[in-house]
Amino acid sequence: MRIEMPKYMERVGGLRIFGVQKVLELTGGKSEGPNIGLPGIVNVSRGDLEDLESKMTIIVPVKNENPKVLEGVLSGIPHESFVIIVSNSTRNTIDHYRVEMDTVFHYYRLTRRPFIMVHQRDPVLSDALPEAGYPYLIGNDGLVRNGKGEGMVLGLLLAKAIGREYVGFIDSDNYIPGAVNEYVDIYAAAFSMANSPYIMVRICWPYKTKFVGKRFYFRRRGRVSEITNKYMNLLLARVTRFESGVIKTSNAGEHAMTLKLAERIGYAGGFSIEPYELVYMLEEYSGVKKPRFTDVVKKTLEIYQVEPRNPHIHEERSEEHIPNMLKSSLSTIYHSMLADDELRKRIENELIIRGALKPGESIPEPRRLPIIKNVDAVKILKLLESSSESFIYAE
Repeated sequence: MRIEMPKYMERVGGLRIFGVQKVLELTGGKSEGPNIGLPGIVNVSRGDLEDLESKMTIIVPVKNENPKVLEGVLSGIPHESFVIIVSNSTRNTIDHYRVEMDTVFHYYRLTRRPFIMVHQRDPVLSDALPEAGYPYLIGNDGLVRNGKGEGMVLGLLLAKAIGREYVGFIDSDNYIPGAVNEYVDIYAAAFSMANSPYIMVRICWPYKTKFVGKRFYFRRRGRVSEITNKYMNLLLARVTRFESGVIKTSNAGEHAMTLKLAERIGYAGGFSIEPYELVYMLEEYSGVKKPRFTDVVKKTLEIYQVEPRNPHIHEERSEEHIPNMLKSSLSTIYHSMLADDELRKRIENELIIRGALKPGESIPEPRRLPIIKNVDAVKILKLLESSSESFIYAE
């Protein structure tokens, strides 16, 4: 893969936030190493990508997805990567999770792709998570909450138990397997460029594509993403005292990080998880307070943002969830310790204008989930293996 070196960087305390880099070629030809002698260009060989991908766990959160689309996503993930599927699909009259299990098992028989699969609401997790030292995912009904963020953190705990060096996320609604494959290659390429053990790479979609009439319409950015990016950059400016537009990936569902970093940042429930990761890193590692993990600041935390060549195409769903998604995203910024009164007022006005907040209504705080570093994740894995009916571990 041939990719641009970042042309711009914001250095904030122990953070390096790199501007968006573009993929130039999906395959860059043979190379002795990452540098090909051209200024500002990096070429990562197929062998190097495969080596890094063999050390990677890819988490796929699923909820009532078309089985053909799910199979397509699995087909795009490089074979060397371990896959963890966390499903929150309905199990009523029609057991959608059973359909997903059949789909994944059939795919496994054909490819021998190693994977773990579990249902997010599995009752065994009600005992396993508290015993392992992480009860924070459990809701009032005694089961893991329904939120997307909760499912992703559950996937991270299982990835921690597996112990591979890198972990990434791929949304299950991607219609283009080639895009999925490119995303994982991008993760590996960014890891190869990094100079720190604490790395995050976030995909910046070139287009959010939809079919209009008889043609595709390539919308440059999603509406929620554009608004969240605006306020995330304003939050960054509260630290640097200089406005910037460097952050373009506040709502990036497709992102990856080293396991070392995954263990040292906090998370949030529901749709808040992706922007909250950025907010947490700004709060913890930008120098505004003493960090819990000083080694992260000493070695720096690097955040890469990469624009792929493939457009992102997924099923167009109802827009009813957009106001709630926007409110969830902006709540992470609104309730940040870095936000001032002016920024909070601007967020309130934005949400009122967008119909996501009524005048006088308060913005709920995100459900914060603590770091996972000291969790006994192997215990969770063992309890699921011994007692769960929804859990599959195929090697």
